Amino acid sequence: MSTFSAPKGTYDLLPPRSADYLAVREAIAAPLRRAGYGYIETPGFEHVELFARGVGESTDIVTKEMYTLTTRGGSRLALRPEGTAPVVRAVLEHNLHRGALPVKVWYSGSQYRYERPQAGRFRHFSQVGAEALGTEDPALDAELIILAVDAYRSLGLRDFRLLLNSLGDRECRPAYRERLQEFLRGLDLDEDTRARVEINPLRVLDDKREEVRKQLTGAPMMRDHLCEACREYHGRVRELLTAAGVAFEDDEKLVRGLDYYTRTTFEFVHDGLGAQSAVGGGGRYDGLSEMLGGPPLPSVGWALGVDRTVLALRAEGVVLPEPSATEVFAVPLGEQARNVLFGVVTELRRQGVAADFAYGGRGLKNAMKSANRSGAGYALVAGERDLAEGTVQLKDLGSGEQVPVPLESVVEELRRKLA
Repeated sequence: MSTFSAPKGTYDLLPPRSADYLAVREAIAAPLRRAGYGYIETPGFEHVELFARGVGESTDIVTKEMYTLTTRGGSRLALRPEGTAPVVRAVLEHNLHRGALPVKVWYSGSQYRYERPQAGRFRHFSQVGAEALGTEDPALDAELIILAVDAYRSLGLRDFRLLLNSLGDRECRPAYRERLQEFLRGLDLDEDTRARVEINPLRVLDDKREEVRKQLTGAPMMRDHLCEACREYHGRVRELLTAAGVAFEDDEKLVRGLDYYTRTTFEFVHDGLGAQSAVGGGGRYDGLSEMLGGPPLPSVGWALGVDRTVLALRAEGVVLPEPSATEVFAVPLGEQARNVLFGVVTELRRQGVAADFAYGGRGLKNAMKSANRSGAGYALVAGERDLAEGTVQLKDLGSGEQVPVPLESVVEELRRKLA
């Protein structure tokens, strides 16, 4: 009989390891909620054209990494490779941009890219992202960066670095683009990279291959071609970050892997992860709405990798606290006790207490082993004699102390002790 396994480049999240992923998602989301970001969720697949227009025809994501399919009706769809383009599509489709601006939203979910699997890189991976749409303000750029930093710090992560750059805007980037193309055309590049030089030359600066990177010495940098407005904007972002105690490193070659970025661009890296050092990143994308057929909607956002963040925490030896899944464990002795204690467990759960039950009719010894393994602080034990006296035995699994408690007040007694 054949068995199935998870597809290559994917993984299953199983207890207790999965608790770290939940803790990371919650830690990233918590400061966003405090800053007024509302939750948004988009489909796991979208029309291929959404990513071709928004992410960029020349990007590896579109040309090599998207999982695509054709429906029975002939529509071409793609599993979501990134979250920003779908969020902008949803905001435009539902006219959220016609209300109060900025529209501040966050999301959590899986993305899919056909990449070569390796440590820290999967074909199915999880991200938490945040977007602020509809307002051009360096304070928004700084706010999002600070919220990400605060999330990392709340987890106990310390050895991450923030890389920062500006990619200019539609006023100053065209002239720089021509200068960069002129430089790149003189290099010894393969055919695909030469094609990229003509479509989006900035992405060549993001090439990780050593044979390309060593030729980029002396390449013109965007910082030397920023218009005054972009220079002032970037300076203000830097000032706000510094005032908030956020350290950053200026990285003139940081362009990220997507075509929609303008002005502020940033990336969080962790040197403990080896080649796949990025744990998250983002930037400003003032023209994306127009690329997707919408009105001008200057926006900024980021996505932080849950998988990469968990790996970074482990690289630093950070152990996240494991909340006890069970506070009370019920051990019935006999069928009557099973019925009574099952009712007690049900009521405890309804009262907000995490409670579990010795299922399967196990003997006292095995049931108590399960109670200890559960991490519960208390066990409820009852047999026929206890029920005849209207009591149950309440055992402190830490101290071993056991006392009878009236059945009618056991729920309140447990709530009092746990409080």
